[in-house]
Amino acid sequence: MIQIGKLNTLTILRETAVGLHLGDEDKNEVLLPNSYKKSAYKVKDKIEVFIYKDSEDRLIATPQVPYAQIYSFSFLRVTSISEIGAFLDWGLEKDLFMPHREQLNNMEEGESYVVYIYLDELTQRIIASALIDNFISNEHLLVEKGDEVSLMVFEESPLGYSCIIDGKHRGLLYRNDIYKNIQIGDEMTGYIKNIRQDNLIDLSLQKPGFQNVLSSTDVILEYLAHNDGYLNLTDKSTPEEIAKQFAMSKATFKKSIGVLYRHRKVVIKDDGVYLAEKGDEDTDETEKDPENK
Repeated sequence: MIQIGKLNTLTILRETAVGLHLGDEDKNEVLLPNSYKKSAYKVKDKIEVFIYKDSEDRLIATPQVPYAQIYSFSFLRVTSISEIGAFLDWGLEKDLFMPHREQLNNMEEGESYVVYIYLDELTQRIIASALIDNFISNEHLLVEKGDEVSLMVFEESPLGYSCIIDGKHRGLLYRNDIYKNIQIGDEMTGYIKNIRQDNLIDLSLQKPGFQNVLSSTDVILEYLAHNDGYLNLTDKSTPEEIAKQFAMSKATFKKSIGVLYRHRKVVIKDDGVYLAEKGDEDTDETEKDPENK
């Protein structure tokens, strides 16, 4: 079966004046126009192509790969807005159409938005929607507290950033839990911090509990290894300075340094943290575990 809006692996059946005719195992056919034909293509070759409908409602195959396929979210730029709707650049010669009914208020040409791409059942055309909440739900959750998940940021509010979780649910990253710059459209790994009784989900960009500390120690050790064994942060460094350097909270930083210190991986001095060298484990200096400060 040839799937519209998806990548399909099809066989080249024959060549005609208008292009290559491709087919699947069920004897369905689709045209790959001459404008997309590559010299290396030969009859009986199997090739991967993307299927969509052209302006005359004909199925067309292209070797071009769009930024996203149907039934997925993507961050796309509006190329133009007309009386019938908006058009978005999605990596193909033909822009992706977004009807007025699927638009947010005050969408602007040249700006980018998170959209959901789907196949309209009535017209069998691929369209986009910026009404994200229509395509995600927290009614039946497929995640649990502590799970590692994929996030896409789609909305900003005074509380923080709303994210799409694994392409299925909605969650919130609170501003006071964010230690790096975040933009609409960013995709990243996150963690389920809490699930409330009303199925609202709180998110975190840091691993839960001590796993976060262990992950952060690796980050600090890697930094030391690539910076001559020196880190110019101390117990007196501000949370902002630590967040700028490592995208972690001051509490996590202090716990991580404490773990490294107790394992004799680092030496703590007044001017910063040093990577421990051979013999440092025998030192009788007066440095203290930063967690106790």
